[in-house]
Amino acid sequence: MKSPAAYAELLSTKFNPLEKIKQWLWIIVRTVLVVGFCFIILFPLFLRLSVAFRSKVDIYDPTVLWIPRNFTLDNIKIAMEATNYFSTLLNTFLISSGTTLIQLATCALAAYAFARLKFKGSGLLFGLVVFTIVVPPQTIMIPLYLTYRYFDLFGLVGLFSGRESLNLIDTFWPFLISSATGMGLKNGLYIFIFRQFFRGIPKEIEEAALVDGAGIFKTFYRIMLPNALPAIVTVLLFSFVWQWNDSYYVSLFFSKVKVLSTQLMDMGSVLGREPDLVYQSMLLNTGVLLLTAPLIIMYFFVQRYFVEGVERTGLVG
Repeated sequence: MKSPAAYAELLSTKFNPLEKIKQWLWIIVRTVLVVGFCFIILFPLFLRLSVAFRSKVDIYDPTVLWIPRNFTLDNIKIAMEATNYFSTLLNTFLISSGTTLIQLATCALAAYAFARLKFKGSGLLFGLVVFTIVVPPQTIMIPLYLTYRYFDLFGLVGLFSGRESLNLIDTFWPFLISSATGMGLKNGLYIFIFRQFFRGIPKEIEEAALVDGAGIFKTFYRIMLPNALPAIVTVLLFSFVWQWNDSYYVSLFFSKVKVLSTQLMDMGSVLGREPDLVYQSMLLNTGVLLLTAPLIIMYFFVQRYFVEGVERTGLVG
């Protein structure tokens, strides 16, 4: 129960006009900020949705602002043909899903070791892992390309096949190998997310599993992983979205295989025969919408788990 002094303070706040004005001012300021940030974030999406269904006539009609007057699907058809949409969509999905699943397994194992298994130099090693987040990928571009262009693991390729090396360029193997060895796109961040979550799980649960005869790996996949669902969803989304939008590594390892991000970059040359630069820009915006549409649809289904995962992994605050 509240004390009389607390009740008196509550009543004075409730009936104090100055306090009421402060509360309403804060509500107004907060609403303006939220609406403003939402507008800044969603404006590009609304703009691309608007131009994707406009006809060429509507571009130069000053009365058309958001809703097209002459609704058409021609822009989407042209953009899909220019990007070879369905084949590049399949390649993008295969690369993104494959690397996501492998990164999920390797990063979770590494994070569990950093969170629970104390060994000499673990702090320094984890610091190096976090440092990989801020290292520009351009600094390792040449050695990374040469590694997969002339791939030979400890001379085993030449020993068993008689060839000097393997050319893994224009295959999915550079992405899969990098993800499996913890050197994939943003793997340092994923390890950090899992480590923060595992450190928040009580040690008594692991000790009870150890008493029952469970080893390290059994404790990991029977105790830790089922409790780490928010972190798993967060890493899955981050990994999938970043790999989906990646254009740097796919441009480095692919010259013949096409994905959506690189095909979108080449879309300008495909549309070069279009003399109207404004209309060409509208088609490029339609291509960007086609690139992001699968991610937007996916987010509608998993946004609740994503928000919960970000809150529980220590990425906010």
